[in-house]
Amino acid sequence: MIYNFLEPLKEVFSPLNVFQYITFRSAAAAILALFISFILGPVIIRKLRQNQIGEEIREHGPESHIKKRGTPTMGGLIILTAIILPTLLLADLQNSYIQIVLISIIWMGLIGFLDDYLKTIKKIKSGLVAKYKLAGQISLGVIISFWIYNTPTWDNFRTVTSVPFLKDAVVDFGLLYPLIIILVITGSSNAVNLTDGLDGLASGLLAICFTVFSAIAYISGRIDFSDYLNIIYLPGVGELTIFSAACVGACIGYLWFNAAPAEVFMGDVGSLSTGAALGTLAILLKKEFLLVIIGGVFVAEALSVILQVSYYRYTKRKYGEPKKLFLMTPFHHHFELKGYPESRIVIRFWIVGLLLALLTLTTFKIR
Repeated sequence: MIYNFLEPLKEVFSPLNVFQYITFRSAAAAILALFISFILGPVIIRKLRQNQIGEEIREHGPESHIKKRGTPTMGGLIILTAIILPTLLLADLQNSYIQIVLISIIWMGLIGFLDDYLKTIKKIKSGLVAKYKLAGQISLGVIISFWIYNTPTWDNFRTVTSVPFLKDAVVDFGLLYPLIIILVITGSSNAVNLTDGLDGLASGLLAICFTVFSAIAYISGRIDFSDYLNIIYLPGVGELTIFSAACVGACIGYLWFNAAPAEVFMGDVGSLSTGAALGTLAILLKKEFLLVIIGGVFVAEALSVILQVSYYRYTKRKYGEPKKLFLMTPFHHHFELKGYPESRIVIRFWIVGLLLALLTLTTFKIR
């Protein structure tokens, strides 16, 4: 908004030239998102407490979580506000990439809000029925697919994606690409949702992932850098650096309140929306395969649930008595029941996330 207004005025007032630089606007977006989180955080937390919008702890969860009952939830509103406002102010709103990623995070934010509303205010334990939540995720995938297939921006690379570790290697999904988009959106949003179970865990990992995507967006939007690193050059995609930087600032700002002992939880409004944003960034940057490395911890958390359920059903069918692979899933609860302190689990998962981030960046040179 500010960018679209001020950028044409640079010919009149030369200092406004700084707004043409993605690096300047990205840094400004991250800082602004951080300040918005710091300012709005206490206000939103206070309102949530006043309205008794607190977390409901599942009956079969770790006993150590009982003390968290009543902690304000729906703190994802802090993250969403801190992401959307800087993006609206500092990004080019005529850019197709920005339009899609904003629709993605707002769409899933609304679905997450409805889920939290039903659970915390209407006291419906199951929240939004799973099939309706899935329908919302699939609908978003369909919208993104339709947009990509009907916008000239993607004419030369509509259905392709890059392959890590292989030089100039791409995969063309052809007519299957809409299904890939739906799978990525659904998988990423659910994976972040599952991971959001310990104080600071999801928000810290999200900050790491969005930092990596900031770098990838900037590199992919520059013909010189992308040519040097042998990756797909995507004209205009550099604007996503601003969105990603805002996500980093928002997640770090939220972490100020979510660090143990947490003053607020993000709820589905935060986890579903940020997870969808991760998936959308991977799709727009043609890094769907690389998302598995970038969000490796999220992938492991989701896989732990799938493996647990599959093994439980298999042993029940074959032996008549169900067995478990893990003490509890998602995976972080397994370590809790093994006796690890919550803070140690979180920090070690962050360290793994950082290592995966470094591995991701090395894929651009190891080809």
